[in-house]
Amino acid sequence: MNRPASAFAGSVGLLLLSLWLGAAIFFSAVVAPAAFASLRSFHVTNLNEIAGTIVSRALAVINVSGVLISLLVLALTLTTERKNMKASVFARSAALTLMAVTTAVGHWVIAARMRSLRLAMVTIDLVPPDDQRRIAFNDLHRYSVALLMLGMLAAFAAIILKGFRPVLGSRKTSS
Repeated sequence: MNRPASAFAGSVGLLLLSLWLGAAIFFSAVVAPAAFASLRSFHVTNLNEIAGTIVSRALAVINVSGVLISLLVLALTLTTERKNMKASVFARSAALTLMAVTTAVGHWVIAARMRSLRLAMVTIDLVPPDDQRRIAFNDLHRYSVALLMLGMLAAFAAIILKGFRPVLGSRKTSS
């Protein structure tokens, strides 16, 4: 791939990763807490059920887009850097692979199990905290949070590894 096309692909990759990371941070810091807090202020009896539905839909977008973006950026990285396979390219590829795996597992394994448990409980707000289904749901929620955080750290690492990679041959020597 020629230099301008490679630079463009790298910029697109950085943009996509940055946008995804921003969306994931916004979801974690604003959307999820706001959904529960807003409903709690209205004293809704099934607030966990409603807020959980809202958060689950938003998280699905974050996870699926995380899988797609990480795989696209990984493909771009391997295509544009195939002649320049340095440690930073391998590290970036590993970070992108980790992001893809964590968001995929978060969506197609963890979230899927949480959905089935929510269906089995009918209304989660009415299930006692010591019920085995509720305990399993809470454990899966912790795994989901951990996987998203790991995916976000992997995206951050991929951004850093691309954005701050030294450019060889950029210094001019005076003769």
